[in-house]
Amino acid sequence: MAEVSDLLPNLNLSCSPKPPLSSSDQLSIMEEGKISPSQASTANPTASPTNAHKIIAELVGTYVIVFIGCGCWMMDKRYSLGVIGVAVAWGLVVMVMIYALGHVSGAHFNPAVTIALATCHKFPWRQVPVYIASQLVGSTLAARVLVMIFHDHVKIEVTVTQFVGPTTIYEAFAWEFLLSFILMLTICGVATDSRAINELSGVTIGATVLFNVLIAGNVTGASMNPARSIGPALVAGKFDNLWLYILAPIFGTTTATLIYTLLWLLCLTNLMEVHEF
Repeated sequence: MAEVSDLLPNLNLSCSPKPPLSSSDQLSIMEEGKISPSQASTANPTASPTNAHKIIAELVGTYVIVFIGCGCWMMDKRYSLGVIGVAVAWGLVVMVMIYALGHVSGAHFNPAVTIALATCHKFPWRQVPVYIASQLVGSTLAARVLVMIFHDHVKIEVTVTQFVGPTTIYEAFAWEFLLSFILMLTICGVATDSRAINELSGVTIGATVLFNVLIAGNVTGASMNPARSIGPALVAGKFDNLWLYILAPIFGTTTATLIYTLLWLLCLTNLMEVHEF
């Protein structure tokens, strides 16, 4: 069987109407944290962010997301925002941070996303520890600042992710797995695939977070993010079922990434079969 690299240049068919990108353009904003394909023609290659820039961006982005998202859960206890208001806040802040810092670090803001991307070789493993560390620091700082702002008016414990009855621990694990799976499948489709319209990735990912919080916010807290759960848990000193909110998102995002990679390989296989036919 011929090599894929020998077949693709001669094919008039493709999985997407978008023309193929050059190798330098195929690094998406969710992988290496560099320029997006739409910016490649105008960006100065010497202005690529350093590792320090990426670490700071991940810390700040995670801080803002946890501060706004968990802050809305605390405000809900005083002003009854409702799950709709909280969901909108989560979705919007994720969208804003993707557009604000995605070109710097890739806008992971989530250890489960970082691990999933590294698993399918879309992100270097050597950068995983520092990314996760910066995300955890950002989340913990955000929870600590919320304690300082609200004092004793609203306890930080309300931001700790816990499932409520009659949900069992197995059902909660399934919820978090599925929510994280949906989130990561969306990320793969709109942000890491060079054929996608990357300019809309922030809107799409933010909308996915919004829908997930809307449907499961009152069931498990709709974490989808180990950093989001670990930060408030550390500050509150409550670690009940924390393992669930660490493992379920990691398993969910990794599964989604592997499935999307399989779909891409099947697409290439179909192209090869059509060419041979």
